[in-house]
Amino acid sequence: MELRVLNYFVATAQELNMTKAAQKLLVSQPALSRQIADLEDELGVKLFNRQPRHLTLTPSGQYLLEQAKEILALTAKTKSNLQSSAVISGDLTIAAGESVGMQRLMNIVSNIIQDYPTVKIHILSGDYEFAEKKLNIGTVDFAAIIGNVNLSNYASIQLPERDVWGVLMTKNDPLAKKKAITPADLVGRTVLNSQQADTMHYFDNWLGNYKDDVNFIGTVNLSFNGTLLVKNNAAMMF
Repeated sequence: MELRVLNYFVATAQELNMTKAAQKLLVSQPALSRQIADLEDELGVKLFNRQPRHLTLTPSGQYLLEQAKEILALTAKTKSNLQSSAVISGDLTIAAGESVGMQRLMNIVSNIIQDYPTVKIHILSGDYEFAEKKLNIGTVDFAAIIGNVNLSNYASIQLPERDVWGVLMTKNDPLAKKKAITPADLVGRTVLNSQQADTMHYFDNWLGNYKDDVNFIGTVNLSFNGTLLVKNNAAMMF
């Protein structure tokens, strides 16, 4: 697979229209169609379902799109870093969760911006699974990770800040007047869980025998969109 062809594929997958993709790439439609067909032959899979004026991705096409984006991003990052040897420049990419500890990290990043104006900063928000994947494939330089996770495969330092779990609810919720929430308070309540907490079973011990009495309706990996459900009185949220 050539990088040029992967770029053609990504553009076609984003447009889902061969004519529009060809215009975006500044190539002819027949040439683009031939490149995509050759890529399918090379991989031995069908990447698109073809309709008269529209394309849809097959499962194989969706998988390749995710991988191709990572490959192209890593290639661009590698090229940028190699071309910036004379001056301290290039791209600094950080994967981070939402944490009070990020303020310490952003203070350092602010100094980098001031001292090295040619360095480009990229901050990607996500939970531990997101950060781990990005670290392993090399598309981020480092990550700020929240929670008790296995870091034995990485060089790491522990920040002094501590995050405290809480339950987000509307101001008029009866529980909002309490100084602390107990597992019994959540019996029968509809709750949206943190995706990382759900995957790693953070609250299992705390909930104890009450776990099955809480109506967990799903998960959220970052909190902002979940707050919109809370505002609509649809759920509480960890």
